[in-house]
Amino acid sequence: MANDKISLNALINEAEAENKSLNAILVPQSAADLEITEAELLNKMAEMLKVMEESAAFGLTGVRSHSGLTGGSAQKLAQAQPGCKLLGELATDAVTYALAVSECNAAMGRIVAAPTAGAAGVLPGVLLALKKHCNLSEDALSRALVVAGGIGLVIASRASLAGAVGGCQAECGSAAAMAAGAAVDALGGTPKQVGDAVSIVFKNMLGLVCDPVAGLVEVPCIKRNGGAAVQALLAAQLALAGVGSFIPADEAIDAMKWVGDSMPCALRETAGGGLAQTPSALAWAKAYFARE
Repeated sequence: MANDKISLNALINEAEAENKSLNAILVPQSAADLEITEAELLNKMAEMLKVMEESAAFGLTGVRSHSGLTGGSAQKLAQAQPGCKLLGELATDAVTYALAVSECNAAMGRIVAAPTAGAAGVLPGVLLALKKHCNLSEDALSRALVVAGGIGLVIASRASLAGAVGGCQAECGSAAAMAAGAAVDALGGTPKQVGDAVSIVFKNMLGLVCDPVAGLVEVPCIKRNGGAAVQALLAAQLALAGVGSFIPADEAIDAMKWVGDSMPCALRETAGGGLAQTPSALAWAKAYFARE
């Protein structure tokens, strides 16, 4: 891999050599890169967390998109009876928040692109659920956002964050990797465990295509945000339990790039393949564009 590629493995090795958490390495580095103080950086992260919470709250009102294709799913899940919550409370809340933020996005509400609008629900879904169930402080969540951002920078450097370039593995997959790594760090995991979580996500989401119905960021995008949140929690739990990844994080990211480069154009956000070309999708798109 070219020398200009950022290495997550190198950051992990640096943190472990200094016996520090990954956020303890990334917070001062990120502040220096942005030419601001660490306090200013964490304040910016706290502001983003507030926007994420507001986005989730808006989505939970049952808002619908302009197209009418989506909306209300987060509200339904939030109101489901306890016996229907097969995933458990924390995971169910993560999915609920992920859907809510995605529905906020589809309804033209304000969101944080984390790392993209189409994958904006994954990171908030995981972090807001951890805040609720694990009593994480604002400082811990702000530091987790810095870690997520650092992971995102590595992915952007080595591969892509865009569905149009690498399929949905590059959007929801990257968002899940960012969320998994951030969760591990916030819950006291080692830098190596952060890397393991990132790698596990890509191993589980490798090859996911981008096939939005009618080209809108709604179907299957919104539910994929919920699925990606679960993948992030799974990877984080495995890593925290000491279940490592045979493939290092950098190599998993590089593999994602190779797979994305190999995808046909029809599976990269063009609505030319996958679910976007099913009879139901084509019929709805035809009627929708006739109305518009």
